[in-house]
Amino acid sequence: MDRPVDILLVEDNEADIRLTQEGIKETKIRNNLHIVRDGEEAMNFLQKREQHRDAVTPDLILMDLNLPKKDGRELLKEIKNDETLAPIPVVVLTTSEAEKDIIKSYKLHANCFVTKPMGIDQFVEVITAIENFWLTIVKLPTEV
Repeated sequence: MDRPVDILLVEDNEADIRLTQEGIKETKIRNNLHIVRDGEEAMNFLQKREQHRDAVTPDLILMDLNLPKKDGRELLKEIKNDETLAPIPVVVLTTSEAEKDIIKSYKLHANCFVTKPMGIDQFVEVITAIENFWLTIVKLPTEV
């Protein structure tokens, strides 16, 4: 990909936002990180509504499950039921280790489920691994 990749981060926790930004910086992959803090704003971004009329279509979505306004499970379902948005890879990045959350996420067609590590160094390592895998190893569609 010659252009920077566009990543949409759907996260309401400021500390996790900063850690994700740090992890993405570590990858050295040219990117534009777009941040929204709840499920409703995420759908507005993805459907280019309200203050997001000029939003880009992301190449990758990183999202938490426990979000205000519209929770991540509902958001994931909406994304994957929309034929325009469905091809965008969605990485569920959450503190949950609950088997029911893992199963539900995959039933809703999450592309992968990753539990956030507690330590800062491990968190940055996980973000780096996710970015390297999804943005250098995997072949993504150039148009969605």
